[in-house]
Amino acid sequence: MKAVILAGGLGTRMGDETALRPKPLVEVGGRPILWHILKIYQAHGVDDFVVCAGYAGERITEYFAREHDEPWRVQVVQTGLQTATAGRLRRVRHLLGNDAFYMTYGDAVADIDLSGLREFHRRQQKLVTVTAVQPRLPFGVLTFSSNGSGAVGFQEKPRLDDVWVNGGFFVIEPHALDYIDGDDQPWEESPMSRIAREGQLGAYKHDGFWQCMDAPRDRSVLEQLWSSGQARWKVW
Repeated sequence: MKAVILAGGLGTRMGDETALRPKPLVEVGGRPILWHILKIYQAHGVDDFVVCAGYAGERITEYFAREHDEPWRVQVVQTGLQTATAGRLRRVRHLLGNDAFYMTYGDAVADIDLSGLREFHRRQQKLVTVTAVQPRLPFGVLTFSSNGSGAVGFQEKPRLDDVWVNGGFFVIEPHALDYIDGDDQPWEESPMSRIAREGQLGAYKHDGFWQCMDAPRDRSVLEQLWSSGQARWKVW
């Protein structure tokens, strides 16, 4: 299976980190987060990638022109500066063939069982399978005793047990791309909503490690985990 990586966004919430480079090239442990993502896929036998570039996409092309120590086949496709996520997928459809493919964003890592995701998708026989993850609150939560004793409980950044969100790491059948009407469509809006309404969206629950690098503080978290030897996404 091929894997498509959406790597074309502006990454504005990363501040100065993305002033001259796209967010997927922001480094964790001395390597771009994009490298970490491809290594996760490689650990599950995937070595054929299509990278949908946009903002500063030439930097991604240059990176892979220099990256010779990995057995990857990487096609970097310039899919437009303002193109939305679904539009980027639509622009690379001709490279994907007739088989299901993996897709994810260029800013999140996880210790996800991609082989298990693939098998789940095949059993469910849906057009799209999305990985569902449980987010953590960015704050500590206080709980108050109901007996009037004044006792207070505290939990630092707990998971939201009843809430599951889109964690990326999709498996997609090519026919699902027929639901994309144009460049300006985000994949997460009209296409996924229509697919879901037709009963063709499956969800693979991942309750392990997952972390998106959306802001500088997220990069700091990932950097700390890597440097302390606790990078749970390092499955290779």
